[in-house]
Amino acid sequence: MAFVSSSSLTFSRCAVSTMFFVNGAVPASWVPHIPAVKIQHAISDGQLGIVLLFMAIGSVLALPSAGWFISRFGSRTMTAVAALGFCLALPLPIVSANVPLLALSLMILGVCNGTLDVSMNAQAVEVERQYQRPIMSSFHGLFSLGGLIGATLASGAMSFGITSLQHVIAITILSLLTVLSVLRWLVPSPPQRESRTPTFVRPTGIVLGLGLLAFFALLTEGAMADWSAVYLHEVLDTDPATAAIGFAACSLMMAVGRFSGDSLVRRFGPRQLLRLSGMIAAVGLAGGLLIGQPKAAIVGFGLVGLGISNIIPILFSAAGRISGMQAGMALSAVATTGYFGLLAGPPLIGLVAEITGLAVALGLVSLFCAIITLCAGIVSHPQPSLATISFAKQFEEQL
Repeated sequence: MAFVSSSSLTFSRCAVSTMFFVNGAVPASWVPHIPAVKIQHAISDGQLGIVLLFMAIGSVLALPSAGWFISRFGSRTMTAVAALGFCLALPLPIVSANVPLLALSLMILGVCNGTLDVSMNAQAVEVERQYQRPIMSSFHGLFSLGGLIGATLASGAMSFGITSLQHVIAITILSLLTVLSVLRWLVPSPPQRESRTPTFVRPTGIVLGLGLLAFFALLTEGAMADWSAVYLHEVLDTDPATAAIGFAACSLMMAVGRFSGDSLVRRFGPRQLLRLSGMIAAVGLAGGLLIGQPKAAIVGFGLVGLGISNIIPILFSAAGRISGMQAGMALSAVATTGYFGLLAGPPLIGLVAEITGLAVALGLVSLFCAIITLCAGIVSHPQPSLATISFAKQFEEQL
């Protein structure tokens, strides 16, 4: 792999950043229309929960094979294909004529999302290697920013009476044009057509350790998305508007944390920042739950967002630097293990809440964050070393 000029590297960083932004904005443009789709198909809350699970299932099913496809075709090609497919699939849930087609369309969205997740992160790892300093968190910050802007635009569209179909078609066209405008600046990634690497590497050793920490981090993120509003509304008896502030605080602080994450990694190193991040999330959530007041809970949820903001970027960056393993394979293994947290989180919290109460169930999430702090030593290198960069001729990527 040849290193590119500084100007081309800047364009490559902008192109990869655009992919992260689109990957956040596209699903955020669908989520606000879920209530309308629920009414359209006359399904219950339970049925809706099962249908929505298909997007997560699609993502998890795509992750194990994503590393192989990246090795076979290159991360540049797979990022382009997955991004274009993701944009084109956005209207499918809105136009689905029945529930089975709705579930299928969400699975397609999930497959595109999972594939894009690995491939764009592999591109991000390569850009980070060539910068020779930590920049991974800034990419993930743009993902969070894309989510915030996508949801805001959807809310604004609905307030002006724009229909769901009109909105998603407009976002599809805009996102397609955005992706097409930056494709040529993605980092070149020659395919390894003769590679006999297996489709999926079973997580063992350090890969398994990184995957388990990713599992705890993504479980925490999913718990905040699914249960923060429920806790504020049903346990602390707030109105729906106040209950919505809990996850908004978490999302906002997550974006803030990610945009400052690269400088924090350079200052403290990934291991120390990972340890501090888990501690902030654990203590913030535990404190908010113990005080048991709405304002304290909202502050606690915000601290969780700040704490977990840089955990996934640090873990994925570490996975891409594992010696002797293609980054794409390591990333897909860590990501697959981690994304099971998104699947397991909601039912696990719900089951524990049925037995002990929601406050205790969320306390379990605080414990998971504490485990991340205790196990932060698994991350060893502050940034890619020159030896690692030389090894990067394999150039297969990292999430």
